[in-house]
Amino acid sequence: MIGPLAVPPGPARRRKRKGQGGTPDFLKGSCMPWFQPRFARFLHSRRAAQHFRRIFLLESLDRQHPDRAVPEDLSRTLQSASEEDLDALLARLGGHRQGLTSAQAAAQLERLGPNEIGHEKPLPAWLHLWHCYQNPFNLLLTALALISWLTHDHQATTVIGSMVLLSTLMRFIEEGRSHRAAERLKSLVSNTATVLRRPSTQPPADAQAPTAAPAPSLQELPLRQLVVGEVLQLSAGDMIPADARVLSAKDLFVSQAAMTGESLPVEKQAWLPPGAAANVLEAPNLLFMGTNVVSGSATAVVLATGRATYFGTIAERVTAQDRAPTAFQTGVNGVSGLLIRFALVMVPIVFLVNGLTKGDWTEAFLFAMSVAVGLTPEMLPMVVTSTLAKGAVLLSRKKVVVKRLDAIQNFGAMDVLCTDKTGTLTQDRIVLERHIDPLGAPSDAVLAFAFLNSHYQTGLKNLLDHAVLEHVEVAAELQLEHNYRKVDEIPFDFQRRRMSVVVSEAKHHHELICKGAVEEVLAACTQVQEGGSTRALDAALLERVQAVTRALNEEGLRVVAVAVKEVPPDKTTYGVADEAGLTLIGYIAFLDPPKESAAPALKALAAHGITVKVLTGDNGLVTAKICRQVGLGSAQVVLGATLDGLDDAALAPVVRDNHLFAKLTPLHKERIVRALKAQGHVVGFMGDGINDAPALRAADIGISVDSAVDIAKEAADIILLEKSLMVLDEGVLEGRKTFSNMLKYIRMTASSNFGNVFSVLVACAFLPFLPMLPMHLLVQNLLYDFSQSAIPFDNVDEELMRQPLHWNPGDLGRFMVFFGPISSVFDLLTFALMWWVFEAHSIASQSLFQSGWFVVGLLTQTLIVHLLRTPKLPFVQSRAAALLTSMTLLVAAVGLFLPMGPLAGYFKLTPLPPSYFAWLAAILLGYAGMITGLKRYYVRRFGWQ
Repeated sequence: MIGPLAVPPGPARRRKRKGQGGTPDFLKGSCMPWFQPRFARFLHSRRAAQHFRRIFLLESLDRQHPDRAVPEDLSRTLQSASEEDLDALLARLGGHRQGLTSAQAAAQLERLGPNEIGHEKPLPAWLHLWHCYQNPFNLLLTALALISWLTHDHQATTVIGSMVLLSTLMRFIEEGRSHRAAERLKSLVSNTATVLRRPSTQPPADAQAPTAAPAPSLQELPLRQLVVGEVLQLSAGDMIPADARVLSAKDLFVSQAAMTGESLPVEKQAWLPPGAAANVLEAPNLLFMGTNVVSGSATAVVLATGRATYFGTIAERVTAQDRAPTAFQTGVNGVSGLLIRFALVMVPIVFLVNGLTKGDWTEAFLFAMSVAVGLTPEMLPMVVTSTLAKGAVLLSRKKVVVKRLDAIQNFGAMDVLCTDKTGTLTQDRIVLERHIDPLGAPSDAVLAFAFLNSHYQTGLKNLLDHAVLEHVEVAAELQLEHNYRKVDEIPFDFQRRRMSVVVSEAKHHHELICKGAVEEVLAACTQVQEGGSTRALDAALLERVQAVTRALNEEGLRVVAVAVKEVPPDKTTYGVADEAGLTLIGYIAFLDPPKESAAPALKALAAHGITVKVLTGDNGLVTAKICRQVGLGSAQVVLGATLDGLDDAALAPVVRDNHLFAKLTPLHKERIVRALKAQGHVVGFMGDGINDAPALRAADIGISVDSAVDIAKEAADIILLEKSLMVLDEGVLEGRKTFSNMLKYIRMTASSNFGNVFSVLVACAFLPFLPMLPMHLLVQNLLYDFSQSAIPFDNVDEELMRQPLHWNPGDLGRFMVFFGPISSVFDLLTFALMWWVFEAHSIASQSLFQSGWFVVGLLTQTLIVHLLRTPKLPFVQSRAAALLTSMTLLVAAVGLFLPMGPLAGYFKLTPLPPSYFAWLAAILLGYAGMITGLKRYYVRRFGWQ
């Protein structure tokens, strides 16, 4: 359809503050601290989640007006308002065609409250710090530190307390930086609206009665002061500040892309035509909060404000529900539970065995507590935080801002990506795709006449006109200034749905050029131009012509008809009656074209094991056309109306087997995401509109863009500074690197700790003394964890990034039981070495025994970092990052220095004889060889991720 759809923004009441537009200054550069986002809390409490879920909304929550509730059935209420007699509607709302008085507006504001979308205030710093502290590992370590302090073991208290303090402060700082980054990414737009205001001295008048009172004035009001019954004055560029019904309109076109996903603006009018669409969003006389006027002007009466609007109901749905646990949180909870259960079983056994065999229950208790510390991966919070923070910084260089740290891991685990169409697969702009004659053959003449029509019309030029006028070469070929002159214009209106210009060609005749909706232009035509001849438009030819337009529509193209008529040169004034007896010369067809990067990005995502599903509110034919062009095949398009008739059980195979979904409502999108998650998928959702917010929140990872509406950015975990699937693919790879490095630490620590505890259990049963003092266990554990602090910077094998990675506590348990006892075998060999070879078999020589095992235990743990960081042959097929190698060498050197240096007495260690080191080398070589051989078997048997 033709009509004035778009103009450059006029005096729209949108005030940009300093720094707005393009990339914000604070985002320019590399590796900024603003990008380092929030630490993934391990056991997210539902109450804590509520405090962190509001980042990106406009106003503070107003809790003073509990009576302002969202209607039970908003769609029915709005639909009724669109159909109600206008005078009756104004009377019901307490409004007037000439607006409210100041007193009436103040009373409405007092009764209904401000026009705001509510959200919770930021979490206070002290409460934020508490939530950063409360995870099961910190609580366990705090208990161990308290017990150590009560038993006067100040060294253990210091070591354990340092771990808790560092991990808590690191998380607090990272999350604080993330919150500040989010605040700076908020929209910097301050908005007002223009309303009609009747003088307060004017007595209230019945809506039907004419008034002779002074004319109303126009006033600029902050959006929060708008109330029901206000009469809005709207023009091109204005945001719609509330749900409203059109009172009068001239050439009004509104972009509802943020609400419905439809790329083209829709026309709005004051009257409701017969047979109007049942979908309230398609009502031609309703305007919705969050959309914007593309062209034209209108007056409208406010029907609902704030949380009672369509936008407000979606915002309430997003904020009222707790975010479901993501795949990351579920996985961490499972791993945490496994390790804690293991500790709860092993520590009492160690305590009882040691107490029964040694008789010193106090020492047995302290030793059991040290074992508990050894079993607990106290560096896990810090390693995870630094790993994710490093990933966030690297992603920031790729134009990706991370709001929630655990979203990085979900990036790596994601195996299904649901995305909208407009702006992601397409360029989010309209281009002229074809110019053809009535029977479908390419025609430059059609483009020339369409160009003349668009060039000479004086009304507001729409998006389609701009697409035609981009063909500047046509102007040069036609030599407009020399060959053509405008004579008159017949403007567009909604009844005719077409517009015409009359031009004088070479001063000897006039040409009327009509352009508009196919049906309306055909109604004015009596002839069709075919090739070089003209034929009468009979029924048979009309069917052929309509078949061409149907085929174009089935390809998802927006079709406009072009017709002409030669008229005498002596006439200077033309009207609608002259649009008769036209000759149809062809069509121009438009499309929002796919991005050049879309097809290769989709291939890259598929190569990395990610299935892409398109979820859009746009037309099904358009969706299918675009998806074919970007390589998503010719799969069936499932419409939202189809989903309405399916229960959850019937929906499951539909969302599993189909990839294209169109004409969806916000709740359709959310339901699809939840259905995919219920099937075990880690689901990402990418969207930027109001209609995407519920699905963004329901997904494991919500992805939006910096130009998105505020509610979408609030619901998202990741914000892209460039709306591109290629950027997304790079983020996926970075997420998998981060996830893989986290898994390295957890696997290596769990298996190593299991082996150590098994060795301790055996030693306690048969040795007359402790195999290692509590202090030795703590120092060894601290040094080992220090060597692993460089894991966030480690290299990751390409093979490990080809498929999504997932948490699997069962796999971790198998890994721990499989590799842990191997270290115990060599620990037992060390026990035999120290007992029989070096004769450390009495209480007097226990320090030598403990020193020997301390060195072997630390060096085998350090060596395991390289042996188990990759399924490949270490040092040959896969090499660790230089920093990790340096850290492990440093820790190994410190481990050798402690018993041999001046600090040996402080740590209750004894220098080792020179012959010990030959045995040490043999033990380490044997250990490396056995681990490598068994690792190959494990990879073949169970795989590796």
